[in-house]
Amino acid sequence: MHTSSHTVLHDPDGLIEAGLPLDREPHESLVKAVLAWTDQDTLTARDLEQIALQLTGHARAVASDVRRRADRLPKDSGPRALADVVLREAEGRLSVPIEGTVRCVQNRARLVRALYERLDRLEAAAVTRTV
Repeated sequence: MHTSSHTVLHDPDGLIEAGLPLDREPHESLVKAVLAWTDQDTLTARDLEQIALQLTGHARAVASDVRRRADRLPKDSGPRALADVVLREAEGRLSVPIEGTVRCVQNRARLVRALYERLDRLEAAAVTRTV
């Protein structure tokens, strides 16, 4: 007998996720803290891997949001072209295996920051288009 109370949803287009707001503030605080680390900061490799996993998951969520917003712009627009470049870069950086090192975690933090910067510029471009 199966007694699970969980329901599995099939959402290959990410429509459910698209309606959820990003939890931006805590992740931006994490990025800021990670990028301020010095060599004297001591965390275990396992702690660093967990932070890298957190940043990786959030980077994927922000990249999905960037993609959705970029797709709303004309194909020949500059902001969309720049978003495509940032997303290709993100894909390459996210394909690198996670390591329990400060360098790895800081690279993931820089990626999250770059994705948010692109997202903000896409939002500004969308507002400019509607005005």
